[in-house]
Amino acid sequence: MKVFKFGGASLETIERIQQVGKIIQAYPDDKLLIVISAMGKTTNELENVAKNFFMRKREIASQLLYNIEQHHLQVAESLLGTKEHPLFTQLQQFFTEAEWTLGEKPLRNYDYYYDQLVGLGELLSTAIVSAYFNQVGITNVWLDVRDVFRTDDNFRDANIDWEVTQRQVNEKVLPLFNAVDIVIAQGFIGSTDQNESVTLGREGSDYSAAVFANLLNAESQTIWKDVEGLKNADPKLFPNTVNIPEIGFNEVIEMAYYGAQVIHPKTIKPLQNKQIPLYVKCFLDKDLPGTVIKGDADGRKLPPLIILKKNQVLITITSRAYDFITEDKISDIYEIFHDKKVKINLTQNAAISFSCCIDNNPEKIELLIKALHAGFKISYNEGLELLTVRHFKNGLLEELTKGRKILLEQRSDSTVQLIMK
Repeated sequence: MKVFKFGGASLETIERIQQVGKIIQAYPDDKLLIVISAMGKTTNELENVAKNFFMRKREIASQLLYNIEQHHLQVAESLLGTKEHPLFTQLQQFFTEAEWTLGEKPLRNYDYYYDQLVGLGELLSTAIVSAYFNQVGITNVWLDVRDVFRTDDNFRDANIDWEVTQRQVNEKVLPLFNAVDIVIAQGFIGSTDQNESVTLGREGSDYSAAVFANLLNAESQTIWKDVEGLKNADPKLFPNTVNIPEIGFNEVIEMAYYGAQVIHPKTIKPLQNKQIPLYVKCFLDKDLPGTVIKGDADGRKLPPLIILKKNQVLITITSRAYDFITEDKISDIYEIFHDKKVKINLTQNAAISFSCCIDNNPEKIELLIKALHAGFKISYNEGLELLTVRHFKNGLLEELTKGRKILLEQRSDSTVQLIMK
């Protein structure tokens, strides 16, 4: 059993959907659970539907939904070559459910309506891809993941009920493989015990695939992307990046913590718990080796890993009475950051001051400073960058910081972090 995940970019055009089919056909001897995201920018478009509905701009929301409907119907007709297919009845049912939501008055909070509307994208894409695959001889069964993934009602960032979900995987998913080798399911969505749709938060589709991999005791998980694999730095920011053939689970979590746009830690955890390797491969060229993320990767073979976070603010917090910044005051400071939902990227404290680096979010910073002012003096520097380098080598830091002013530096045997202007 292998788990594959295809993101929105792999479904952006008819040709790319056909390419996904060719990739699947290259694995004729494997049982595959395939997790699929919404097509292209559909999630963003559905977010606009939800926003306009919640602002009671129902006509605009309805028009935006109609545009999404027409696009998906055109894609389905292009792939199937006809409108006389049961798929079109299924698609119409999905849109009817969304229209019912738009017909309501928004009496609940925004996150609830977001989840009822935005999850539509995955239902549409999987239904279309499943029907197309069956027509071209890639026999599969379509699965509504909302019948399997049981969650709480923390809308937009729901938490999996692992016990119930494991039971439903055993009862509803595993038996499907007695009849077919391929099951297609949605990423990103689930359902409460009240049958209310939910979404699973950031990187929800990758996470959905990892949940399936864990509960199915899969041999591996593969995320098919439009890149060759993981690189040691963002090629948009740094020249001469190199591919990483293999890397450990812990290393990827560290990179994500420092701000790299790699695999989200919540995706890694279900895989790490059962030591299931995660492959990152290119759907544009399936024969490229890609990257494998696994538990026993040799960290000594890694190149320097470079992560740059732009638009940072360095805040320095000083006691008004020039008292020492001891554990009780640090606890008070962290409580304020937690209350204002501000994530700290780096900290350093001296005798009477505490400095931290955060993302520049003006609204959050204004509220944060107001809350801190009651007990502390505040100064801050903006327009900064936070550079993190793991496994750094002599000469590299000088090259990366040439012509820059270093405001703060922290260094260990394997990692250096610099706040620069």
